[in-house]
Amino acid sequence: MASTSQRKRGRDDGRSTLDADIQALNHAIESCHLQPAREAYDSAGALLTTIRDSTADEEDYADLGRSCVDVCRALERGLEGSQPDEVSPSILEAIKQLTATLAAIRKETVNKGKRNMRSRLFNRKDREDAIAGWEQDLARILQIFHTELSVNNHKILVDLRRQALERQESANSQHQSAQPSVTAGETPPSAPRVFFGREEMIEKVVGLAEKLEPIALIGAGGIGKTSIALTVLDHSRIKERFGGNRRFIRCDKFPASQSNFLRRLSQVIGAGVENPEDLDSLRSFLSSEEMLIVLDNAESILDLQGTDGKEIYRVVEELSQFRNICLTITSRITTVPPHCETLEVPTLSMEAAHNTFDRIYKYGGRSDGINNILSRLDYHPLSVTLLATVAQQNKWDNSRLAEEWERRQTGVLQTVHNDSLAATIELSLASPMFRELGPEARGLLGVVAFLPQGIDEKNFGWLFPAIPGINTIFDTFCVLSLAYRSGGFVTMLAPLRDYLCPTNPTQSPLLCSTKDLYLTRLAVDVDIDSPTFGETRWILSEDANVEHLLDVFTFVDANSEVIWDTCAKFMKHLYWHKPRQTILRSKVERLPDDHPSKPNCLFWLSRLFHAMGNHAEQKSLLLHLLALRRTEGNDHSIAQTLRELSEANRLLGLFEEGIREAKEALEIVERVGGTTDRARCDIRRHQSLGGRRTIQYLSISSNPWQHISPQRRAGEGGSEFRGGTRNRIPFRMAHSNLLDSSLHGRAVLL
Repeated sequence: MASTSQRKRGRDDGRSTLDADIQALNHAIESCHLQPAREAYDSAGALLTTIRDSTADEEDYADLGRSCVDVCRALERGLEGSQPDEVSPSILEAIKQLTATLAAIRKETVNKGKRNMRSRLFNRKDREDAIAGWEQDLARILQIFHTELSVNNHKILVDLRRQALERQESANSQHQSAQPSVTAGETPPSAPRVFFGREEMIEKVVGLAEKLEPIALIGAGGIGKTSIALTVLDHSRIKERFGGNRRFIRCDKFPASQSNFLRRLSQVIGAGVENPEDLDSLRSFLSSEEMLIVLDNAESILDLQGTDGKEIYRVVEELSQFRNICLTITSRITTVPPHCETLEVPTLSMEAAHNTFDRIYKYGGRSDGINNILSRLDYHPLSVTLLATVAQQNKWDNSRLAEEWERRQTGVLQTVHNDSLAATIELSLASPMFRELGPEARGLLGVVAFLPQGIDEKNFGWLFPAIPGINTIFDTFCVLSLAYRSGGFVTMLAPLRDYLCPTNPTQSPLLCSTKDLYLTRLAVDVDIDSPTFGETRWILSEDANVEHLLDVFTFVDANSEVIWDTCAKFMKHLYWHKPRQTILRSKVERLPDDHPSKPNCLFWLSRLFHAMGNHAEQKSLLLHLLALRRTEGNDHSIAQTLRELSEANRLLGLFEEGIREAKEALEIVERVGGTTDRARCDIRRHQSLGGRRTIQYLSISSNPWQHISPQRRAGEGGSEFRGGTRNRIPFRMAHSNLLDSSLHGRAVLL
């Protein structure tokens, strides 16, 4: 353990580093001519000053300070040599986000980092979680800068390449063939050398291309759209049909505008028109021969909220109608020309995902651990490839790979060359169409990501009443391939879910609001006599969402009685409508015995096992519950538990135990009073006797539904039951000469 002097030297070194970083930011402010960037540097300097002067445990904030400096340095490098009027609107928007984020972090840092012993003792975990969340926010903005600045700078590279191509074409003009349309223009990139599991889709696309049908390959980022398109371009039948007129245009490699798109189209197809103003100037060339043109990553130009979005869409739509052209579009968004044959690109099959992984990863064979990870990635092609690449680059064996996955989840999916899942997702989030949705869009995605089933489409208005245009927002999520519809729910692929899920659920206002609404919905009692009983069957379709929500919040808010009471109500809903195992069982059993909610949770958990026919587990839970009830000393609760235990023993064939428990329950009830309870005790005791002779009905003044399984109350194996007084409950009883005289007058032979 470090000594006091060592810790002091560490803090002094940390403060020296902070001082140097603050001075560097002040220098950046002086040398920067862009006012928004000056404000961002100023906010960063203020945050570092707060960390240096106003916080305890400075080492907790060391990584946060470094992240802050990294973002500012990336911004400074990206703006170097740029004039204010040359900075794109998207970068300006990212700078504003950075300034607001830094200001918010500084405000929270003052509150969470004060030199207060009570705060240090009781809020350490909360502070660590908050810092982790802030670091993730800064990392996200850093990724936006990298993406936006790369696109911005690429314009220069495109111009340089165009000039080089023009010089090359001029020098080699004497070698051009008699059919310049075949040899001019650009050759498409090579197809992937190894590509698994797409044979059926490739065959379908090839068939459509041979008929010159326009095609749209739609799917989430990293799903494999580009690989399919390149494989089709390299297919033997496509080569034979189109020869050199196979063209490939990366639409995310030039700024989105109509003029840039037309210029790039002219270059790639070899039309020779320098700056076409519209498609008419290229029409004669485009109509001359059959062509296959792929517009890859077309979402960057077809986004109707982007620059010239509507104009570009009209050009692409017109291009799709050429009779001699097969236009193939790959896109994350579904806003493609209506003439296109739209094909949704699915995730890989299990075998194809394993083949892809095994082709890259050489330091371990197939194992259950790898199978589990690939399954949890939904066999998403990019995620599978990144996982294999990272493991191969780091030379991890299967065990180390499994450890890294459990610790970091999809955070592990970043190679040493900075290819990452985060970059792919952030490109979608940076699109004009997504930004147009407003400030709540990211939080809504977080709710979708948190719930394993996604969100029931019927619940949009109920869950988010304060957000206008909620249906349109979710439609746009699907248009952007950030989410998809499945069985009436809007959900998302597992890698996106893991990346977008809130790091700390308690800090997501929309998620907390969703939780409260579900808790209110579960508070409605499942009463068989109520006319609204059927409405509680909503649990049939959303049980997995509710279970996951309770599983998480019983961890992050373990002391809340409301959460644990709701767990009991959830199990009651399952008992009546969908008897099954629940992951909440282990949590209920680990709950301290003195927790006020534990008895009710144990009771409904035991009823759930009763409904499933697992009476051994039911008995185990009831024995635990009986011990708690005896400690409480509530006679009515003890008698009720004994009745349940007597029934469990009868069903297990343990008649003597059942008789003893029924007798004890009856004695307690006779001592404390209660006609209805005495009648129920009679039933438990008689049912525990077993034997040949049958008493067919017992008339009692009570509501029998409380103690009848969901199967029997639905009429399985007997007559249909309905609530009310003086109902007839069928049960079996043993030899009448074994009946204790104390039951006389309470069991009535009919």
